[in-house]
Amino acid sequence: MIARSLLKGLVGAAFLVGATLSAHAADTLAAVKEAGTLKVGTETAFAPFDFIDAGDHAGLNVDLFAEIGKELGVKIEWVALPWDGVFPALEAGKFDVVAGPATITKKRMERYRFTPPIAEATIAILKKAGDTTISKPDDIAGKTIGVGKATSQLDQLKEFSATLPSKVDIREYPAFTESYADLAAGRIAGVANSLPNIAFVAKQREGTFEVVLPPFGKKSYFGFIGLKDADHAPLMDAIDAALLKIKADGRMAELQKKWFGATFETPDAVKDPAF
Repeated sequence: MIARSLLKGLVGAAFLVGATLSAHAADTLAAVKEAGTLKVGTETAFAPFDFIDAGDHAGLNVDLFAEIGKELGVKIEWVALPWDGVFPALEAGKFDVVAGPATITKKRMERYRFTPPIAEATIAILKKAGDTTISKPDDIAGKTIGVGKATSQLDQLKEFSATLPSKVDIREYPAFTESYADLAAGRIAGVANSLPNIAFVAKQREGTFEVVLPPFGKKSYFGFIGLKDADHAPLMDAIDAALLKIKADGRMAELQKKWFGATFETPDAVKDPAF
């Protein structure tokens, strides 16, 4: 009898704990607003979106999340870590959303929820200035090309390499900044990254790098990333609404112009990515 009562008590306690945790998780947006802070995970080696400038965190993401914070009425707390650890940390609850941004792909959409696009993400090649051996994307055949580890750019480079007469020698890097350093030193022939990123790098280091046009990847877009479940839906809905408002009133275009020197035509949502 005592054992049965004890068992019922334990089951009841477990139910109450589970219900409490579920209720807390289901109210993610309310929890963020109550805390007054939205925790955002990112890497800080992906200029011009996120990077360290004279010791300070800077970039489009910093400015854009500042605007999102104003719309939600919360402060932004940044959590920096290597890119290959960002998604596991998101799932572990280390932060509420990922800045990145990440290329919106079919595979990622199966597991995560993306915000409205914030920029184009089509991939291209960055080469060393004056390198006449690369004048078009096909010229990277047989050459050593750097790319970020665990990125969609890596997947696209592998796919493109398979179409060339000789495969690309692909060298993966934990951060794109390391690949740019190797390119400048002549250790690799190029870097494959999204056009907005390498256009920014080429502009910052004119005379050192050049962009190879046209891009070789399929038309794609960057977005911020959240968890794809009912618990986080209210938070993601609020972030989406904030971004669409920021886009509609011109703030998005102003920030794109500031960081890229150009604006991008982006859809309000990507439902069927090119890859």
